[in-house]
Amino acid sequence: MFRFRRLALAALIPAAALSFGLSATLAQTPSPAPAASASPSPAPSASPSPAASAAPVATPSPAAGASPSPSTSPAASPATSPSPAASASPSPAPPPAAAATPAPVQTADPFGQETTLEPRKVVMVKGTANWDSAFDTLIDAFKALNTLLDKQGIKHAGNSMIVYTSTDDTGFTFLAEIPVEQDPKNLPKDMSVGKSPEGKALKFVHRGSYDNMDNTYEAITNHLDDKKLEAKDTFIEEYLTDPLKTAEDKLVINVFVPLK
Repeated sequence: MFRFRRLALAALIPAAALSFGLSATLAQTPSPAPAASASPSPAPSASPSPAASAAPVATPSPAAGASPSPSTSPAASPATSPSPAASASPSPAPPPAAAATPAPVQTADPFGQETTLEPRKVVMVKGTANWDSAFDTLIDAFKALNTLLDKQGIKHAGNSMIVYTSTDDTGFTFLAEIPVEQDPKNLPKDMSVGKSPEGKALKFVHRGSYDNMDNTYEAITNHLDDKKLEAKDTFIEEYLTDPLKTAEDKLVINVFVPLK
């Protein structure tokens, strides 16, 4: 809208300049125009001297304003007309251009996006947890894996994951996994090297604390029911933010639901 107003203003300025130039040209025209309009009969035009025709023009009252100074009175009226155009030209300038800039569009997180999981080499630890202390148990599992990898100088090759292998009303069993490119040595009994889940899955995104994930999983269940999709008995959480360094209410977690 602001750009349209600027273009309209730009088109208006040449038109004002043209009218100003035309009025100035008319202002410079001497007595011939008034003399032609004031002559009552063709007789004065037949006279050999043009000055003689100008003399009777001073006697009538309508032409009295034109006789003293032909250039003064006509120039006064056009002089007033350009002034509004000149004063109107800067008036639309004050609106700021930033006001016309649209707000950036934010894309929504994937919800039920079809994807294919590729198997990756991971170091994993098995564990069990009850729902009351679930997040603390998962954090302890990640800490154990990180301690092992740090001691052996092995870097992460991807985001930390939790694979839920079974659940019930009281708790669940899980595998905490961290992708790696080389095999760790001297693993404890509860740790091993293996492959992450693979195959077709649906991708969902959760933002916020672990305790609020019930709402996300409820929405996932409703989505599966609406689409009449059948999921496997396991599901995966990929932590896009480091759970050991990120405030719990700032977590961003991809939830993958493998399909049968």
